[in-house]
Amino acid sequence: MISRNALSATLNAVSSPRAVLSLILVSATLAMAGCARPSPEAATQQYFDPYEARNRKIHAFNKGLDKAVLRPVGVAYATVVPEEFATLVQNFGENLATPADVVNDVLQFRLKDAFINTVRFTMNSTIGVGGLIDAATLWGIPARDTDFGETLYVWGVQEGAYMELPIRGPSTERDTAGRIVDFFTNPLSYILPSPEKSYGTEARVVSAIGYRGRYADTVDSVLYDSADSYAQSRSIYLQRRHYKLGDINTGSAAEDPYADPYGAPASNSSDDPYGDPYAE
Repeated sequence: MISRNALSATLNAVSSPRAVLSLILVSATLAMAGCARPSPEAATQQYFDPYEARNRKIHAFNKGLDKAVLRPVGVAYATVVPEEFATLVQNFGENLATPADVVNDVLQFRLKDAFINTVRFTMNSTIGVGGLIDAATLWGIPARDTDFGETLYVWGVQEGAYMELPIRGPSTERDTAGRIVDFFTNPLSYILPSPEKSYGTEARVVSAIGYRGRYADTVDSVLYDSADSYAQSRSIYLQRRHYKLGDINTGSAAEDPYADPYGAPASNSSDDPYGDPYAE
């Protein structure tokens, strides 16, 4: 369970000008480097995928890894581990990731969301028994997840080309840069000692394995039953990502048009099998 001192230090670190300045400098460097932009001819296409040949090779590798390791381990985990215990692990990992959401909320100038996520972290870390119980949601304060890829979007950085990453799967150039920065945005990684600082990441990895088993049929329908699993995965990722970014930008409460293409949960759900379960 996180101590009162750790809570106080976390909130101070979130608002630290030095921490915010460091993130701004890093992100400014990324923005100056820029992302690939489509030519006028390519801009008329549905997807900007100039690296498709390389992406397909990585996709084939990811499918092989999924078939040999991730799927069987995930199915075993979902079969053996009670859902109630899996939920505790999920809550614990997500709670330890919340300070990074607060940092990104501040960088996106969404101070209301920063306040709400700070309240969530405080509640879940105390009356939620160290984050095992999502007390904030039970009290009507739902999570407002974000990441540095969304921060770059708010700052006007172009999406760039579609990419498929080893193990982590679908992404874009902007989201890949965001994921790199996400490794450094959580104040807890500078506050908690080892090995406690790694507990949140480990819990999210375990949860991701559980998701793979829990939604085995849904994911299998994309990876193994579709005529072109690469194109299908690319389409699902980009549609969901674009919807989420647009929803955050407009504050719309409209229903996600891509929420249930294969009987999957909504894109903003923490149980989304097509989301990025490893995001910091």
